[in-house]
Order: sequence, then structure tokens, then C-alpha cells
Amino acid sequence: MNSFYSPEELKTLGLKEYGENVLISRKASIYGAGNISLGSNVRIDDFCLLSGKISLGNYVHIAVGSMLFAGSEGIVLEDYTGISSRCALYARSDDYTGEHMTNQIVPAEYTGVHGAPILIGKHSIIGTGCTVLPGVTVGEGCSVGAMSLINKDLEPWGIYAGIPARRFRERSRKLLELCRELESKN
Repeated sequence: MNSFYSPEELKTLGLKEYGENVLISRKASIYGAGNISLGSNVRIDDFCLLSGKISLGNYVHIAVGSMLFAGSEGIVLEDYTGISSRCALYARSDDYTGEHMTNQIVPAEYTGVHGAPILIGKHSIIGTGCTVLPGVTVGEGCSVGAMSLINKDLEPWGIYAGIPARRFRERSRKLLELCRELESKN
């Protein structure tokens, strides 16, 4: 038995839609599958958790142990994006100021949960152990170093790292030539 769902088994997961060559580990957890859309050439590895309104483009990889908590706000990973292992993306968060109570068990009227969509632009990669907070847009072509906190928008084609993530330099665009070559073969 393969460690990924077969094409026949994918049909039974209840995903909103999915393309061709989709590999989802049998050890991944998917909540609200009817809110999840996957493009073609998508791979979701072991021990990943996907929950809420999620849209993945084409050629997207989510590595082992990563979590996407999208809620109703949503998370979008555009084409050619990668989420390295042990990353956490949160489109919703409790208010930690003490003005409200926190946790999922407390009735909503006592909490101050806020949320906003997350967008990871084309050709971006998020390094291992990163955290992405609500409302963040990671611009096209960004590369984010391991263990970074992404708490504000990142401008396109930058190399970022740190807590919070800050821009260190411009990222090469040579990968766009490689992308055109790949797409011309398909």
C-alpha cells in the first residue's frame, strides 16, 4: 500500500476540487474538506493539518508536520509555493492582551478572536519552523529563512529571515526562466 491516497481514494475525501497528480499522505489530517481546493501537482506530506478555507495552486508542496489553520478567512498558496516542515499558518488568532478570554472552549462572546486571510504569492518558499500570522501577504518570489515570524506583509522578491522577519536582500528571478521552460514542456 502506498503512503499517499490513490486517485480513487481522493474522490472519497470530499475535497471541494482538485487537479491531477495530487499526493496527500494518509497520515495528514484534513478538516472541512469541502472548503479545500487543490490545483495539480500538489503534495501534502505526513502529519500535516489543513483546516478551513484553503486554496492551493499548482506545483505546491506542504512538507511534513506543517499546519494551515485557515478558518473562514482563508489561506491561499499560489502556484510554485513551498511550505517547509513544521510551519504554522494562522488566519485566526485569539486576543492575548487580557481584554478577552482565550481558547476554543470559551463561548465566543467572551473571546476576542480576530482573523484575516493569508496569501503566499507565486514562487515563494517558507523555511522550516516559520510562523505566519493573520492578514499577512507574502509577496511573489519571497524566500523566508528558517524559524522566522512573519507578522506583516513581505514585499516581492526578497530574502527574509528573523523574528520578526526582515528583508536582507533581493532574491534572484532566474527561477522564472526555469518556470517558463517547465511550462513549455507541459
